[in-house]
Amino acid sequence: MTTAKQRFTLAAFAVLALAAASQAALAQPRTDLVVGMALEPPHLDPTAGAAGAIKEVTYANLFEPLLRVDADGKLVPGLAERWSVSDDGLTYRFALRPNAKFHDGTTADSADVKFTLDRARAAESVNAQKAYFAPIAKVETPDPQTAVVTLSRPDGLFLFHMASGDAAIVAPESAATNKQKPVGTGPFKFDRWVAGDRVVLVRNPDYDGAKPKIDRVTFRFISDPAAQVAALKAGDIDAFTLFSTYEALPEFRNDPAFTVMVGSTEGETLLSTNNARKPFDDVRVRRAMAHAIDRQTLIEGVLYGNGVAIGSHFPPHREGYVDLTGMYPYDPARAKALLAEAGYPNGFDTTLRLPPPPYARRGGELVAAMLAEVGIRAKIEPVEWAAWLEKTFKGKDYDLTMIAHTEPLDIDIYARPDYYFNYRSERFNALNEELNRTQDPAKRNALYGEEQKVLAEDAVNGFLFMLPSVTVQKAGLTGMWVNRPVQANDVTGVSWK
Repeated sequence: MTTAKQRFTLAAFAVLALAAASQAALAQPRTDLVVGMALEPPHLDPTAGAAGAIKEVTYANLFEPLLRVDADGKLVPGLAERWSVSDDGLTYRFALRPNAKFHDGTTADSADVKFTLDRARAAESVNAQKAYFAPIAKVETPDPQTAVVTLSRPDGLFLFHMASGDAAIVAPESAATNKQKPVGTGPFKFDRWVAGDRVVLVRNPDYDGAKPKIDRVTFRFISDPAAQVAALKAGDIDAFTLFSTYEALPEFRNDPAFTVMVGSTEGETLLSTNNARKPFDDVRVRRAMAHAIDRQTLIEGVLYGNGVAIGSHFPPHREGYVDLTGMYPYDPARAKALLAEAGYPNGFDTTLRLPPPPYARRGGELVAAMLAEVGIRAKIEPVEWAAWLEKTFKGKDYDLTMIAHTEPLDIDIYARPDYYFNYRSERFNALNEELNRTQDPAKRNALYGEEQKVLAEDAVNGFLFMLPSVTVQKAGLTGMWVNRPVQANDVTGVSWK
């Protein structure tokens, strides 16, 4: 029989135990994450589309290439745990992780590597970076854990290309349905896609590598800048990557509930120009446009100062960069003189097609106003992302457009004869061929410098600025990338304090 004092003591202990349990539960870190993105991917197969949003969801999370690029831009193991290159730079041997599996339980082995690379380089390939795979002569599979790739010519960027989302390893059993039901080898697997709203990934319990600390990640798609800010303030979004409502940053910086990170991207933002269409086939016209654009005013007006001007297609944070921003100083009088010399003393009419990102829509309006000052009357044509990809990027049916090219070390696109710039230069092509044959880093950097000079001299595009990597996130969230060396929202190392 218990006394009243004993009963009181037991009740007190129960209350204390309940309080302690509640505090322990509160102290447990969250295991879910909601990441905001401005653009929704058109599908989820990184090997079959150019839209950066595809890789932002899938890279390293769902799909793994042979190698991977980490937060510092370095090559690290992916599906391959080791690799070696022959002295002549033609043979690459990849040793695969022995216990790797696809999310459907099938084994990921060298046969899948061969299938992926042969599929990417096939005549009917729809890979957005098909040129990455063009040097491949053959892929051999001496055993399930070894893939040997032989090139027809040296390619100094081959390993880097094999670490891209376009080179994600896929299986023949699921390749045809990866657009809607992606099946990869990554630490997260696909849960569901609510079109127009979100994609949900869950932790893969059978992953053979380090397990993520996050159980579930939801990628929310919010295109409207005001809605992005509202979602962050309401707590509906834990982190918003590539945040471009720059005018709101001071407010978030002054709020202890948030952390603002500003880093670099690989996103060269261009006034992309159809070099095959009159009057843009005349270098004097292209140079006139370069002189007509005040890049610093553009950076202040579009990015609120969170950007760096460029003079060619190369990021300032990489070795090999040459500062060519002084080649075309803002000079409207010089622009008008060049237009008159080219036969357009009264300017001309053209169309400036703008995809949805704020840097394009807002920046395009400023660029159009600057061009108008020298007589180039650019009619603005806003288009949705899918239409831009179909008509501009694939169809090459356009005059001018504004877009950020976010693929890393992608200066080689100017050597592609079928690329949407419609640019042709034997001088540039020769430099690019020499670059492909060169392994020495110092010599490669020198060649990169020469390539940049050719593009600047030819004023192929309007080289504007580097797109910054701005992330607004809740305080207490760690592991999100500051810089963006590849198109990715890699959340495999994210956790809550």
